[in-house]
Amino acid sequence: MSSSTSLRLPTLALLCAVLLWSSSFIALKIAFDSYSPMAVIFARMITATFCFILLLPMLGRPRYQKGDWRYLVAMAACEPCLYFIFEAYALLNTSAAQAGMISATLPLLVALGAFLFLKEKITRLSLAGFVIAVGGSVWLSLHSPSNEQAPNPLLGNFLEFLAMCCAAGYTLILKHLSSRYRALFLTAVQAWIGSVFFLPLALYEGIPTTFELEGILAILYLGVIVTLGAYGLFNYAVGQMPASLATSFINLLPLCTAVLAVLILGETFTLFQVLAAGVVLLGVFIGRMGHRG
Repeated sequence: MSSSTSLRLPTLALLCAVLLWSSSFIALKIAFDSYSPMAVIFARMITATFCFILLLPMLGRPRYQKGDWRYLVAMAACEPCLYFIFEAYALLNTSAAQAGMISATLPLLVALGAFLFLKEKITRLSLAGFVIAVGGSVWLSLHSPSNEQAPNPLLGNFLEFLAMCCAAGYTLILKHLSSRYRALFLTAVQAWIGSVFFLPLALYEGIPTTFELEGILAILYLGVIVTLGAYGLFNYAVGQMPASLATSFINLLPLCTAVLAVLILGETFTLFQVLAAGVVLLGVFIGRMGHRG
């Protein structure tokens, strides 16, 4: 079987994962209109956990090696724990479309992390692309006016960037573990640890006392479709191809998120925001070209 043929299924899995992740920004915005951020994230994690309990026979028998618990805990600490804290409060302060643009820096952060921690080669072109993408992200934040959908875009976009740093750490650890553990098992570990982590935070913010159908449906969508679907598909793909190639598909996330945000949430972009977003994507493109070289 040729390499291009063997990558077809992982590629399709990544495309589906990106589409689901794009929709998660929209679903989170909708859920946050009804419930507090930590309550939403905990409900998402516990929903996914119950689903995995039903799927226990499919999780497989892990090939545990001594010391793997450190990697498993570190993986879950990066994502969902710290990642969702940063992203939840990011989306309270910025728009879904802008958050999607900031997420385009993830592939470059993974390449930079691989250079710093795994001693993988990184080119000057990749570094230049990283600087341009970050500069575009700052420009996007500074030229984003405050409104109902983005009351503090500068803070929100910075928190989203921190979320992407956590996602980069998660991806690097995931690649290390994927040779011994099934994608579904690793996704289940994320949900289980996330449920324990977010429970006290949700209790601190207060137990919801109202039933908001739109918010409940958004949480169920996040817990079942996005957590199981997107993370399961992404984890599977990372186990079948280089991590840098897998994360390159995240470049599609800004476009998909922006389209969904406009269609569903009615968000809009100013001319300066469009130009700044273009700079972000240009930096990502340059960084990817350097990485390929």
